Amino acid sequence: MGAAIVIATVVMGIYVYTALYRHPRTDDAYVRANYIGIAPHIGGPIVELPIVDNQRVRAGDLLFVVDPRPYQSVLDRARAELELTNLEIKGYEQAIAAAEAKLGQRDADAAYAHQYLKRVEPLLDGQFVTQNQVFEARTRAQGTRALVDEARSEVRRARDLLGQLGDVNARRQAAEAAVYDAQLNVDYCSVRAPFDAYVTNLNIAVGQYANRGQDVFALIDDREWYVMANFRESFLDSIEAGMEVDVYLISYPNRRFRGRVQGVGWALFQHNGATVGVLPAVEPTLNWVRLAQRFPVRIVLEERDPERPFRMGQTAVVTVRGHR
Repeated sequence: MGAAIVIATVVMGIYVYTALYRHPRTDDAYVRANYIGIAPHIGGPIVELPIVDNQRVRAGDLLFVVDPRPYQSVLDRARAELELTNLEIKGYEQAIAAAEAKLGQRDADAAYAHQYLKRVEPLLDGQFVTQNQVFEARTRAQGTRALVDEARSEVRRARDLLGQLGDVNARRQAAEAAVYDAQLNVDYCSVRAPFDAYVTNLNIAVGQYANRGQDVFALIDDREWYVMANFRESFLDSIEAGMEVDVYLISYPNRRFRGRVQGVGWALFQHNGATVGVLPAVEPTLNWVRLAQRFPVRIVLEERDPERPFRMGQTAVVTVRGHR
């Protein structure tokens, strides 16, 4: 009888060790999903709201529309200014052509005056021309050179006004950027789902003013669901990334879901040792009992059941089965 009790105890100990340490199990686990707050890039009253709370939406589905009229007005004005800029650029190009033609004429006049001066200066010694004539020719040559410099300055000024930098016209680029920015704001008026998701916490109606950058409601990402299971630190040696996991949900007790360990948390926040002001706050220990910490283990759910959808916050019971 005593031997049977010893054998039963040993068998039970082996079973308990296998169950607890080779296949760790916990019921401190919950279904999770990533979620984002939906906030408009621009502000204004909501004029369309084709969704309802808890609705499933596909990527690209329209969620709501902010009144686009003031932003459309800005876009129309920016497009008109772009057209005017193109006309101005044509005007500057014509001004450059005229300035260059004028420069060419002034260059020709200066060349003629310079040649004339060279012809009359030698005639002064033979008194074929008067000093007055030579002085006038020299003055005319100097004046034409000044006119050439003035014409060159007008060409540079016309080119600067054109705003051409290599292959890029700065004036046109600035106007096109204004159109692009205005078009973005018009596009931002229609807010669409970035991925497949569930609408949650929708407590607004048409007419609600949506502020720029402030969440209107939330979307639960339906692309990936996972379980956050809290295991005692004494089990962490038996848990590795990639291990298979059996997951049971209290909502669907007779359905097993398969999962995979994605990773084990690296840090926990501890009140003991936290800093208060400039001093560490250490709580007094009144006994010798040391409770094992619980670390979060992220388990990705690898199968879905359309008849048993996952919901964020469902209670789960998980058992780590090990590597395949």
